Amino acid sequence: MRAAFYYPWFPETWGTVPVANPSLGKYSSTLGTIQAHVAMMEYAKCKAGIASWWGPTSAYSDRIDTCLKAAEGTRFKWCLYYEGEGYSDPASTGLAKDLDYAFRRWTSHPNYLKKSGRPVIFAYAGAGDGPSMADRWKVANAGRFYTVLKLFKGFEQVPSQPDSWHEYAPANAISNFAPWSVSVSPGFSMTGQSERLPRDLNRFRDDVAEMFLADAEWHLVTTFNEWGEGTAVEPALEWGSKYLDVLAGR
Repeated sequence: MRAAFYYPWFPETWGTVPVANPSLGKYSSTLGTIQAHVAMMEYAKCKAGIASWWGPTSAYSDRIDTCLKAAEGTRFKWCLYYEGEGYSDPASTGLAKDLDYAFRRWTSHPNYLKKSGRPVIFAYAGAGDGPSMADRWKVANAGRFYTVLKLFKGFEQVPSQPDSWHEYAPANAISNFAPWSVSVSPGFSMTGQSERLPRDLNRFRDDVAEMFLADAEWHLVTTFNEWGEGTAVEPALEWGSKYLDVLAGR
């Protein structure tokens, strides 16, 4: 399945951007904007968006409802990207409460992504995460979600295996971890830092071709609209719709 990482946190985060100028301007994450984004992602052959979520008390949590409403009447699906795991090591009890909240609030919506009969959730991870993260998630989840954890060194051997694994490393042009996932990035240039992955449309085209041919569960685009890191494939004044066009061609 092709899916794109998505950020419903605008206009609040425009202070850290842009390194480029969105064709839609400095938009807000309103229903109309997200509906336009759903159409763009569908054009790029993405079947789902992986929406950044920082937990129930996040200022942007209610926008998950908006994302789901924006997909109504389409085949497009949404799931969550649990960000907090990347910046702390939440205890299983607290994590379980967050997962229960998400499960009750959103997963019954017809446009919430399901796999093997269960709602899907992705989880970010920090540089120091390892087997204990997988242990905590196994206990907290208790089988409710189809979990896709961010991989780490030695992930294949951990006893508490999630349902799947992904890499989120957009400073790398392509991260091929088939049969779990393959991720592609158009570039990486975080605001205020030196450029780590220059944009190169021909290189991106080759990477998308490799992803298209890969026998992997997840084909991931990092990202649709993380403008602050310069990883967006969303149309911009600087490149038009060229990155979406590449994805649409495969």
